[in-house]
Amino acid sequence: MNSACIGALMALAEKDTRVLYLTADSGEGGLDKLFRMNFSDRSFNFGIAEQNTVAAAAGLACTGKIPFVFTAAPFIAYRAFEFVRDDICLQDLNVKLIGSGSGISVSSLGPTHHTTEDIAVLRSLPNLMILSPATPKQAEECIKLAYQHTGPVYIRIGMNKEKEFFGDGYKMEPAKNDVIRSGKDAALYVTGSILEEAAEAAERLSEEGIELEVVNVGTIKPFDADSVIQNAGRFKNFFTLEEHNVTGGLAGMIAEVIARNGLGVRLHPVGLEDIFAESYGTLKDMRRANRLDGESVYRRIKEALV
Repeated sequence: MNSACIGALMALAEKDTRVLYLTADSGEGGLDKLFRMNFSDRSFNFGIAEQNTVAAAAGLACTGKIPFVFTAAPFIAYRAFEFVRDDICLQDLNVKLIGSGSGISVSSLGPTHHTTEDIAVLRSLPNLMILSPATPKQAEECIKLAYQHTGPVYIRIGMNKEKEFFGDGYKMEPAKNDVIRSGKDAALYVTGSILEEAAEAAERLSEEGIELEVVNVGTIKPFDADSVIQNAGRFKNFFTLEEHNVTGGLAGMIAEVIARNGLGVRLHPVGLEDIFAESYGTLKDMRRANRLDGESVYRRIKEALV
């Protein structure tokens, strides 16, 4: 998704000189170099200083610029949290934060580099739009949506060549979920790059006569609560799948909608159950170790329904 985001950001920078690129030593890779080569006067590397990067972005926004901060997601969400809260959200400034490495996509570096609590941490902040794309195309659309929105935005992106589920004509709408697969037996809500595991599980279940409605949640905040309310009239069982702690994450969000509206459906969360992700290795290895791969999701849903 990194490439899709940088490509979309460069297209915006071509048209709007207010667009800036700020990073906190995210590496001297091709993406940073590409933006710097084309817009050297609008590209700034602050080194390993995420708090300073976010604070500077707030200052630049006060002058009418549109800063996009692009760096590791855990360091935006956790290390720079006070600055995101006080400098950006409290002031309702037009700063866009792109967190690379959502969930456990930085799989080999362990829990310090995982981002499995950012939804819970950041969705409590007033004024902050939160976007969670599942694919490169949706990530590109998130950049466009963030640019069009006046105010703080946080985009959490994966970085493992995610499978594409959206065509060239796809347009993202705020507070609007996408139905990836229609079904009649239960609803499966999923957010982020783990969508491909949900699709695999749904295909396996379909072969056995169980049809899941797979709903992709690209906009965490504002959230499409109407989708849950409407589907409560169709399904008795709701499942959530997230590469995130179920406490305060997608499961928590849907539980809130169910409780506030007295929907009377059963919720089955699939995610990290109040733990840090276990093991090290490839993303596939990590998902298997934490029962978040397609096979494990298939088995967990089948056990709940049969």
